Amino acid sequence: MNWNEKVVLITGGTGSFGKKFVEIILNEYRPAKLIVFSRDELKQHEMRVAGFNQPNLRYFIGDVRDVERLRRAMHGVDIVVHAAALKQVPACEYNPMEAIKTNILGSSNVVDAALDAGVKQVLALSTDKAVNPVNLYGATKLAAEKLFVQSNSYAGGMATRFACVRYGNVVGSRGSVVPIFMQQRSSGRLTITDARMTRFWLTLEQSVRFVISRIEQMHGGEVFVPKIPSTKIVDLAKAIAPDAKLEVMGIRPGEKLHEVLISEDEARSTLEMDDMFVVQPSGALWFGHEWQECGKPLPDGFHYASDNNPQWLNVDQIRQMVAPFENKNLNIAPEE
Repeated sequence: MNWNEKVVLITGGTGSFGKKFVEIILNEYRPAKLIVFSRDELKQHEMRVAGFNQPNLRYFIGDVRDVERLRRAMHGVDIVVHAAALKQVPACEYNPMEAIKTNILGSSNVVDAALDAGVKQVLALSTDKAVNPVNLYGATKLAAEKLFVQSNSYAGGMATRFACVRYGNVVGSRGSVVPIFMQQRSSGRLTITDARMTRFWLTLEQSVRFVISRIEQMHGGEVFVPKIPSTKIVDLAKAIAPDAKLEVMGIRPGEKLHEVLISEDEARSTLEMDDMFVVQPSGALWFGHEWQECGKPLPDGFHYASDNNPQWLNVDQIRQMVAPFENKNLNIAPEE
């Protein structure tokens, strides 16, 4: 793919993922134009002041709930990365319709605007919480996933194609438990919800590079799942504050002990590659199956969960992952 000829738009472009995506795309791929679409004028201003002011960079104020603004922003766009979402679990539980309006209806607006504007490729970001969801955030992301996959049937003879990436917790992003542990460290006491808890982990850079690679490879209809390591919450706590006392608070509503990236049911339509899994649409035989000869089927009963993962981070490896955030002023917010 020749990125120099592409016009790229990212929704939620001022978020944790968005800023890292903008940084890498501008510095390494140099698209003809990159459009940051978000609803927060202050964050856009802060990005400009921080050096994101290249001549091929544009800032659009807009909300994914506004389909007409999306249509205007997508005029002449080749690639859309849909990263905008309400993602804080407690906030989504307390404001359920707001989560539905942004995560589901907003995703529907992205689909409609992309089809109307003739965008070639649209890739949406999803989460492990969309698999067997136990909270509203996960349920909205599951609905958004299904919407994106099945919207390939709307394209008909048009060139627009939709796909998703699905991955686990991102170290140090807004919503991560890492800055919370770092804040609590000085007190000598860290709060955890359950000592048995495990999570999938990857860095912001890994997530961005995975997305870029999948844009270059997508055909439409896939859900791409990277092979990433798991960590135990107690090991994460030891890596950040080895001498701190752990206080178990009890599992929160809408929280799982272990996350799942591929369920046993969808494993039947999933192919395994060297570095990822590709979930094919089980209900549509006319799209999304271009990977059929590229990977191997999964065995019966397979599911990819954070507690049965063959890859694990030890305390030293976790410490290396969180080291870049030691001196950063991260926003403190509840974990996803």
